[in-house]
Amino acid sequence: MRKLEIPVERKARPIGVLDSGVGGLSVIEEIRRQLPHEDILYFADSGNCPYGVRPPSEIRELAESAAVFLLEQNAKALVIACNTASTAAVAYLRQKWPGLPIVGMVPAVKPAARMTTSGIIGVLATEATGKAPVLLDVIDRFASDVKVLIAAPPGLVEAVEDGQAGTPETVAILKKAVEPMLEQGADALVLGCTHFPFLRPALEAILQGRLHIIDSGEAVARQTVRVLETAKLLNPQTAPGHLKCYTSGDPELSRVVIANLLKLPDPAALDLEYVAAERNFSWSKK
Repeated sequence: MRKLEIPVERKARPIGVLDSGVGGLSVIEEIRRQLPHEDILYFADSGNCPYGVRPPSEIRELAESAAVFLLEQNAKALVIACNTASTAAVAYLRQKWPGLPIVGMVPAVKPAARMTTSGIIGVLATEATGKAPVLLDVIDRFASDVKVLIAAPPGLVEAVEDGQAGTPETVAILKKAVEPMLEQGADALVLGCTHFPFLRPALEAILQGRLHIIDSGEAVARQTVRVLETAKLLNPQTAPGHLKCYTSGDPELSRVVIANLLKLPDPAALDLEYVAAERNFSWSKK
């Protein structure tokens, strides 16, 4: 049987990564570490952020719209770097485009359940993720023998989007969310939103090592590697990959916030382009 050869041109296409805003940059960091030669297109739908307060049907439409945009830019695979969008849209997108490599994510309840010694874990999530059947299914499958405390306080995603992750107001929201978990004996905290790893310094100052913090970024990056290997789509180039960012939010604010989160010394060096928040669904798989 003749071996199927994937054209180099297709392998050289970028990976498309989408999120409701800038939170998915926490996943981008891991993908770039594990796949340093891959070009990446990142779409931050900050103009429609936050997703977590929207109904599932609306989240699905927004995720589809963002996916369409990235595919129009020739993305070879999609990473839904957003727990809220993943729970609402990944199954739909895979059904819509069978054969297209799509990586989603769910809160890291499974490793937290394995790690806990107290039998109690916490999940910090958005409102939509906290109520999502997917999260409840993950808890039922992997954490049925532990107590899971879910907190979904408003305002945290917006704080990261606005570059306010360490303000007293944000710290107060975090304290109100996690202190009841500590009081009930939780010893692990799952970050159920990709924005939340950027709150880690504030969380660590509050927790003082009393809760082990777990997020899904590294696992999502590992899955992205596996999916591209299986599809034979790893980029053969040896040069460092390029990151191109798109935002549907305020481009000047997004430039400063993204550069800060990526620890870039010069925001002007960031390859960033504005895209209107209102888009259509014209793309169809060739």
